[in-house]
Amino acid sequence: MNPDKVHLIQRSFGEVADDILTSLVGGVVNEPIIFDLKSDLYPLARPASGVRGLTGQKATETGAPSPITNHAFQQGIDFSYDADLGAILWLDGGDRPRDTSTFFVDYVPADSNSPITDINVGGVARTVSEAVAREIATLYEQLNRAYRYGFVDTAEGKALDLVVSILGVTRKAGDYAAGLVTFFRDPGVTGDVTIASGTALTANNGAVTFETTQQRTLQRGQARIDVPVRAAADFPGEDGRVDAGAIDTMLRPLAGIGQITNQDAMILGAAEETDAELRARAKAELYKLGNATLPALDAAVRDSFAKLTEYWDPNGPVARRTPPGVVTLLVESEPERFASLQAAVNDQRAAGIAAIVVARYVFVTPRLVVNIQSGLTSAGKQKLITEIIAAITAHVDPLTTGDPLVGSDLVAAIKEVAEVDDAKIVDLHVFRTDATPVRPDTVTEALIGFLDADPPQEETALRADLDALLFGLDVGPPTGNRIADRSLIVNAENTGPATDTDLEEGTFQVLAEIDSEPAWIVADVTPADIALQEAAS
Repeated sequence: MNPDKVHLIQRSFGEVADDILTSLVGGVVNEPIIFDLKSDLYPLARPASGVRGLTGQKATETGAPSPITNHAFQQGIDFSYDADLGAILWLDGGDRPRDTSTFFVDYVPADSNSPITDINVGGVARTVSEAVAREIATLYEQLNRAYRYGFVDTAEGKALDLVVSILGVTRKAGDYAAGLVTFFRDPGVTGDVTIASGTALTANNGAVTFETTQQRTLQRGQARIDVPVRAAADFPGEDGRVDAGAIDTMLRPLAGIGQITNQDAMILGAAEETDAELRARAKAELYKLGNATLPALDAAVRDSFAKLTEYWDPNGPVARRTPPGVVTLLVESEPERFASLQAAVNDQRAAGIAAIVVARYVFVTPRLVVNIQSGLTSAGKQKLITEIIAAITAHVDPLTTGDPLVGSDLVAAIKEVAEVDDAKIVDLHVFRTDATPVRPDTVTEALIGFLDADPPQEETALRADLDALLFGLDVGPPTGNRIADRSLIVNAENTGPATDTDLEEGTFQVLAEIDSEPAWIVADVTPADIALQEAAS
């Protein structure tokens, strides 16, 4: 919430009482004057016999507004009244208002002739005025409280329950199981890892869900950290009581975390969910409702058990900018989940926005000659081809990111299919996705080289050469298009490119990397890629 809008009406009892008393003696109340840092002297609208008070927003040392409260400036310390000039004079060394803000002055004009002159403590006028001021100040505070109770950042208690109920979120009572879960660092990640409040965890193979209740950061060099958790809303009471070691899976994988576990059993008797915890859950839910926002798209990616690693949008820097109406997401996702991930992102995006989802995949299409037993019918041969494709897919699917495809293992998997006597790979097509954008320093180096090569001075020729240079660099976000790349096919020892003999003998491997980044191997085989040869009868 904007700090300037935290309070609807900000008037303390003292300010209200002073204003009423100033009015009783014929004074001017809250005369507004705009403060300019360039000036120290501010004339009043009328000559005054004295200044009763001056309020406004105090500037901090950096020039920013002070915390949202009206500050009462002290006469003789912060300012003085020059009767000869009829002006407010700001004093050196004292507090001053924020630049361009408005301060307010209460003063008694020199020609005031009010019949009420006694406003001292104990007098009738002051006693009655303070009684009225107390009721007005109370009303102001009640209005402020009603105003603040309408916002998730400032509502408290029952009011916060009503605000978040709009999102279908309810406060968790004290009958939910709670405890600590230990997050262990992934040895391959050395930086800080932030574990957000509301991170979902599962126990007993997904039977029970827990959520972290506070944000924690696993600092650089720290191997583990304990994070408080509570059973999710659907698992009250005994449903959330699980044994030690039962919580072992994050619903959405978190980069930098290798594994999780609860050292102790979850217990009942936890305190009721605090306002801060409830706000965090409500905001997380709100982010998911905002279509086309980056948090919403990120939530859609994580809900599909994937990770958003980079993004490009129209508001990004030049090197990371997309055309208007287009957003590109680079994700880490298992190939078998990619289709559902794309659907989830498209469901989340706003109408008229094109969401391009890209992942690092290496597509492998082997061309096979398979020797089979004789006597199969035409339908039987088609079924056998389907079984061979299934065997290839079953062999490739368990490979994780960065795992190469070993040719000998692939051929062995094909030979395990019934009715297959032998198999030979006669050709191998490998494609990688366009998933790595041009680095800004690459563009910079190319432009420096272009300028050093004495480019043409004529504008048309210069534009043509620059267009050709940038087109060759292919600047812009990744497209996800397939690019043929035989450099990924190497011999079994990974000491050089694989030869045709290596392919036929199965002594090769396909590297699972794109520009030195780990990728997933994907089998892309159709019946047309498999030729069957029957043994001579």
